[in-house]
Amino acid sequence: MENIILNNGIKIPTVGLGIYNLNDEDIIVKAIDDLGYRLIDTARMYGNEEILGNAIKRCKVKREELFITTKVYGPDRGYKNTKRAIQNSLENLKLNYIDLILIHEPYKDGNEMYIALEEALAEGKVKSIGVSNYNKEQYLNLLDCCRVIPAVNQVEAHVFNRRKELQKVLEKYGTIMEAWSPLAAGKNNIFKNKILQEIGEKYKKTAAQVALKYLISNKIIVIPKSANIERLRQNIDLFDFELDKKDLEKIDELDNGISLFGWYD
Repeated sequence: MENIILNNGIKIPTVGLGIYNLNDEDIIVKAIDDLGYRLIDTARMYGNEEILGNAIKRCKVKREELFITTKVYGPDRGYKNTKRAIQNSLENLKLNYIDLILIHEPYKDGNEMYIALEEALAEGKVKSIGVSNYNKEQYLNLLDCCRVIPAVNQVEAHVFNRRKELQKVLEKYGTIMEAWSPLAAGKNNIFKNKILQEIGEKYKKTAAQVALKYLISNKIIVIPKSANIERLRQNIDLFDFELDKKDLEKIDELDNGISLFGWYD
């Protein structure tokens, strides 16, 4: 597994497992123990922190080898509510610390929520903090008042909406981009896309593997979701080939800059 160094010096795997609507504890354990997943991404909104906590307790991997992400959301709005939410997430996950906690999306009182995240960081309850679904303006507004620059901004990013301009801004200030739904949730017929399939044939890889490799080749963390063991295996089997310049340029042509999920810059 390859890693990216966050702005606080902590390593995060470039490929992880997103568990939105994935409530099968056995699948999560297999992903960790049998397939080598180390980054697992959940959220309070998903309602499955306890399931992940149980899976972590069951798996054979040492806690320090795992990178666990969760997110605070609407019902946690406000400084005090966010403080309580962080403690609740620790209890749900059965952990002494969370590796990364994000504000799930921009809220009017998001700056207050971020202060609570900064305090949790100082207290050692979390190792890294960041945001999710923040566009350029929202991100820069947060930078004007925060003490700790977000380690991560988790956003919609895939071959059809690469978010190049946003990534340039994030990189300028030291924030890593992470892609949710890096396979576009199967939209735009991505798994049968001609360009991705043709490139995949060169390396004996699937269109999905090429799409994921494209993102991590551009320093974007990916957290694809699947409950299918073979697909889980394929999604992490990305480190025995490299896309060349021509491959990357061909895939660039798929980017039309349009959100497939209603998020806009």
